[in-house]
Amino acid sequence: MVKEGYYFGIPPLVLGVVLYFLHFTVLAILLVLFGLFCFSFFRNPERVIPTDPGAIVSPADGRVVVVTDEPHAGVPGKRISIFLAVWNVHVNRSPASGTITNLVYKPGQFLAAMRAEASAQNEQNIFTMATEHGEIVVKQIAGFVARRVVSWKKIGDTLARGERIGLVRFGSRADVWLPAAARVNVKVGDHVAGGSSILAFLPVQSVGLSSGNPNTSHADENLTPAGLRKP
Repeated sequence: MVKEGYYFGIPPLVLGVVLYFLHFTVLAILLVLFGLFCFSFFRNPERVIPTDPGAIVSPADGRVVVVTDEPHAGVPGKRISIFLAVWNVHVNRSPASGTITNLVYKPGQFLAAMRAEASAQNEQNIFTMATEHGEIVVKQIAGFVARRVVSWKKIGDTLARGERIGLVRFGSRADVWLPAAARVNVKVGDHVAGGSSILAFLPVQSVGLSSGNPNTSHADENLTPAGLRKP
């Protein structure tokens, strides 16, 4: 569990116990249940990170709601959007190994995270990363209930694939923008796990981090649509 779980979970538990002994039983039960919910919401499980060459892993737990072609800064690419319900793990992870070259906090609205406009209009943190696959972009996006996006990283930090990068509180959205060469491995409706489900495969570039001729990686084909290995 991340430390925020203690901040949000302990006060209602303590107050609930006090109110129970003061015979405010119903209110006490509600507060205890809310405290336990907070402990569950802020859980931070370990994940098995895939080692497949060129694999791009999910930055979040949730359901894939968008897979679309979309340019970024005039460069052709693909966007995958993931909706996080309140019962999902809300710790976000890096989709690939690389270095954070830019990190921008963008204030905005708090539209329901399921809405298409949320990707552009809601409050968000935007991570731009230089990777062996070229430049990729990850967004932590607040939702109608989630009112805070938290980054644990800064510009210049080097990340491993699947490394924890931050947290969004109480229901939200995560977007990944990938270069056009990405071979997407998921579809709308798939449920994915942060750090362990493979969203796509990208060829490893032979020259630099964002230029050069790509050499296509030999990815493991024995995968389910959500990027998990078949039994």
